[in-house]
Amino acid sequence: MPKKTLVDLHGADLRGRVVLVRADLNVPLNGAAVSDDTRIRASLPTLEYLARAGARSVVLSHLGRPKGKRADEFSLAPVAARLEEALGTDIRFVDEPCGDAVTEAVAAMEDGQVVVLQNTRFLAGETDNDPKLSNAWAELGDVFVNDAFGAAHRAHASTAGLADAVRARGGLAVAGHLMARELKFLGDALESPERPFVAILGGAKISGKIEVISALLLKVDRLLIGGAMANTFFRAMGLETGASLVEDDRVDMARALLEEAGDVLMLPVDCVVVDEIEAGAAARTVDRAEVAPGDRIGDIGPATRQMYAHEIGAARTVVWNGPMGVFELDQLAGGTRAVAEAAASAADGGATVVLGGGDSAAAAEQAGVVDRLTHVSTGGGASLDLLSGADLPGVSSLSEAD
Repeated sequence: MPKKTLVDLHGADLRGRVVLVRADLNVPLNGAAVSDDTRIRASLPTLEYLARAGARSVVLSHLGRPKGKRADEFSLAPVAARLEEALGTDIRFVDEPCGDAVTEAVAAMEDGQVVVLQNTRFLAGETDNDPKLSNAWAELGDVFVNDAFGAAHRAHASTAGLADAVRARGGLAVAGHLMARELKFLGDALESPERPFVAILGGAKISGKIEVISALLLKVDRLLIGGAMANTFFRAMGLETGASLVEDDRVDMARALLEEAGDVLMLPVDCVVVDEIEAGAAARTVDRAEVAPGDRIGDIGPATRQMYAHEIGAARTVVWNGPMGVFELDQLAGGTRAVAEAAASAADGGATVVLGGGDSAAAAEQAGVVDRLTHVSTGGGASLDLLSGADLPGVSSLSEAD
């Protein structure tokens, strides 16, 4: 069922009301400095909308994996400072995720003000989806906005649990602007794609993407495979993979997928190999049937890049998740750059191009094409789950649209 979104609420619904906002401020830190504020900037449209409406926004987010205990290196204090700078307005940071200090800070809020709470994962009940914790947060306000698509695949206390608790109290739980945008582009790509529809999957392992591959094979016109996950398919075909990463326990599964897919699934026809996956290692291009016993496959080769670029260029809908090789190393980044440029060119020509988060977003950023793509997701795991057809607890728990 479609879910209510923030645009379903008008100014009169928000002015003077405490609105609980689950944002995704899980950004990388370099000491006490934010090294990449992409997710912070992605949260701005929702927070600016609420501020203009006169809402009193209480922001919850996690950062890292402190495992239910307070850890200073995972404090949201520097993130709140960067958010304050980006918003251009004063923000109050509360150095507790829940409790009396939070209650007092919320009681003192004024219309349009933003309060950011400390890392929700400092509490063990967060990842356990503890209803007591969800209810404690729900007592602060009667509107919940989930804008954390990157955490939508987790049933945590501050996501699905809080939505359930707010609705149980008669309140509303809606998708923020970012969440709604993610669901629109990823959902539309799967449900009503303009064809040809091409999906590109890369990354290290096939095991985490079996469901995605199976689901996409039923929907796409072409499924292009890259990254180390292609090695497991090579092994299933009886090809030499040298010292490359292969999931031996997934070879039979890869073989079954090849039989199921027919010509929909496309694999690299050549590879870039090195003796060691390390900076400065000499690289050479070989046919996929000419990989030597000591070789390590680190990227797709030039013939594959050209083949994939042709398929992407002919597409009207493209979904891409995962790099084509070890793009962090210059000599193994060519395949990912070529796919990124082909995807951007397709978008320039009017195709809808949706990029999954995580390494895919980092690769597109490195290639300098982010601004040319239709949509770049902020959630790697969540986008994969959505592509596989899995339920996203952070979405299914929201109020249904009228």
